[in-house]
This record gives sequence, C-alpha cells and structure tokens, in this order.
Amino acid sequence: MNGRVGAAIELAAEVKTGAAEIEGVEVVVCPPFTALKPVGDLIRYGRLRLGAQNVHAEPDGAFTGEVSVGMLADLACAYVIVGHSERRSQFHEDDALVSRKAAAVLTGGMRPIVCVGESLAEREAGRTEEVLRRQVAGSLGPLGARASEVVLAYEPVWAIGTGRTATPEQAQAAHAFLRARLAELVGGERASAIRILYGGSVQPAKVGELARQPDVDGGLVGGASLVAATFVDIVRIVAGG
Repeated sequence: MNGRVGAAIELAAEVKTGAAEIEGVEVVVCPPFTALKPVGDLIRYGRLRLGAQNVHAEPDGAFTGEVSVGMLADLACAYVIVGHSERRSQFHEDDALVSRKAAAVLTGGMRPIVCVGESLAEREAGRTEEVLRRQVAGSLGPLGARASEVVLAYEPVWAIGTGRTATPEQAQAAHAFLRARLAELVGGERASAIRILYGGSVQPAKVGELARQPDVDGGLVGGASLVAATFVDIVRIVAGG
C-alpha cells in the first residue's frame, strides 16, 4: 500500500524503460488496485506484465470493497499474488482461503503467485519444513493437476522488511524442499517446470548469488521495487547481465 496513481505511473514508466533491453526474464509489476488501469495502459505494448496484489475468492456478490477475478481480467492482469505473508498474518487468511483464491485466479485465465513461508519463531523452533509442507498441501493440494500452473513464492517472514536475507544455502534448501512437495502433487516433470521465487528483502547486492541456486527461479521483490533503478538492477542481475 505505497504510492498514489501518479507515482505508480512514474515508477512503471522508469521500469519499462530500464528493463526494455533486458532479455531472458519475465518482469511483472503489481501496483495497488487504484493504479492498475493506468499502469496497465502504460505497459500494454511493452515487455512488462501486469499483476494484482490480492483478489477475492468469489466471482461477485455482496462483498463490499472487494475486487473480483473478473474485474482484474477486465484490466488485462496476467498475474495475481495470493497468500502474501501480510495477508496471512494481518488479515488472517488461511491455506483454505488462499487455495480458493488461487483456484479463482486460474479459472479467470490468470496465473496465481502463491506465497508460503515460515515466521522467525517457527524457523528457530526447527519447524520450517513442517510449516512449508502444511502450506503447500493446504494452498495447492486442492487445486489438483492445476497446481502445476501456479508460480510459488517462498517468503521467509523473518526476512521481510528486516534487512535480513536468507543465505543462498537456506534459500536453496527451502526451495528444494518445496519443489519436492510439488513433485508429490503434480509429478517430478511438472514440478521441475514450476517457478519458485524467493521473497525476503531482495536487494541487488545479494540477489545474484541467490539466483544462481538451482531451485531459485527469480524474486518476489518488496521494498526494493519502489525504487526503479534498484528494481531494474535486480532484473539485470537475475538475467545475468
């Protein structure tokens, strides 16, 4: 929940220009709901893709203030983030609701970016794999074969907005564990094709080594995406340029 429409347009324009010549990666921008239309219009004929930060699970109805999949499809969104750690912690969204949202996004012809991750207390208690197993089963399990169509994002909650970043070894271990759980759901071949993003204080200084890990397929960038030059640097590094 950062920036007004004018700021969002300016930021997207700078990212569009800065990333125009970077090949080999897909770049998605997810502005606030109020800026989706103007940002979408700005990037419509470029290389950037449009995403939303959240969605309601129902197609329509008496849900005042909510935004449906159909509304996002009208704006040509290609991706929708669901189950972000802030939605889980601050708005008490559980795995069942995240799964319903992901299913709605898929039905609407878009791709969900499904977020999972453990808190600091859970990691310190040695429960990382337990938490990730539960979240994958609850958030993706009900999707059946369509789970292969999602993008998964690993968010170590303890590293979000704290300046702390998981070490490359920690990130790889979590991503490898997640891919193994995906293989149980959809088979090894499909699981190997699912993108698993790392999201936890992603910064240019550290993203290169993270991106070189075999099961880290990109980044879900938070605060660093609010500065166009920083975000473009991250894109360039991940692309290997």
